[in-house]
Amino acid sequence: MSARDPIPAVMSQSLPRPEPGSSRQIWSVGGGKGGIGKTLITAALGWHLARLGKRVVLVDADLGGANLHTCLGLHGPTRTLGDFMSRRVETIEEVLVDTGIAGLRLVSGGGDFLGAANINYQQKLRLLSKVRELDVDIVLIDLGAGTSFNTLDFFLASDLGLLLVVPEPTSVENGYRFIKSALFRRLRAVAATDRVRELVDSGLDSRNAAGIRTPLDLLAAVEAEDPEQAAAFRAEVASFRPRFVVNQVREPSDVAVGHQLVTACARHLGVRASYAGFVDYDETVWRCVRQRRLFMAEAPASPAAERVRQVARMLMHRASLRLPW
Repeated sequence: MSARDPIPAVMSQSLPRPEPGSSRQIWSVGGGKGGIGKTLITAALGWHLARLGKRVVLVDADLGGANLHTCLGLHGPTRTLGDFMSRRVETIEEVLVDTGIAGLRLVSGGGDFLGAANINYQQKLRLLSKVRELDVDIVLIDLGAGTSFNTLDFFLASDLGLLLVVPEPTSVENGYRFIKSALFRRLRAVAATDRVRELVDSGLDSRNAAGIRTPLDLLAAVEAEDPEQAAAFRAEVASFRPRFVVNQVREPSDVAVGHQLVTACARHLGVRASYAGFVDYDETVWRCVRQRRLFMAEAPASPAAERVRQVARMLMHRASLRLPW
């Protein structure tokens, strides 16, 4: 565990957690690697949800490398998340930026804050607490690529975690690794003893002496040490419901990538992931990016725009029915 991120054993009680039944939803969009269109899809989902009449705030939590404002055609805001993190302003509302789209506001990332990518535990706690207090319908958090502790914690603190992949071996592998890392991070947060935490940490080393290769192996090892703790772990695994979105689909076989990841998560991790949908590769999207225009507004009839609407409809339907994420 990094010295910069001292997290108490009761992290699951300390960090804001999803609120079952709450009308306010926090969605996070992550990706195991960069360059897969994660920020663009986040912007597109936010734009469409606002068009449906939802009050939406986009939060660029790609700390140290923020560019969500560019996807919306905005110049760099004068106040950013960095101002909030460094306490140049006291409330997160002070860094909210109007996007020019009714119902859609933005908290731009902290690219001007040199320490943003390494915020400590207390800063992370304050940010997550204030984000959850925003008076909106949906907060969409654009996460940094990879599996840093900050990225995983934002993902786990959300009501809905979306993981974007593209149909390439490196992206699929990194997406699977993201879910495994997030699950182990979640389990470590509820570990009640040093010995159990050691077992969790061992599981992230594929060559560990304890022979722990998967979360299922970890559960068996913890069961031998502490059956009560093992029961708590099983409950955490059962409630972890990430969702995959496959971006840049070019051919029918690419669509199957999402189903393959869902199957792999169930078989090897014991995690009930699901497939939220896919978005086609579309040259129109990249032409719009070069013009600093969002394809949802500029090309609403494009295949990519229609796929984003389908993903949003499915997610909103589950939210309206209060179904498990």
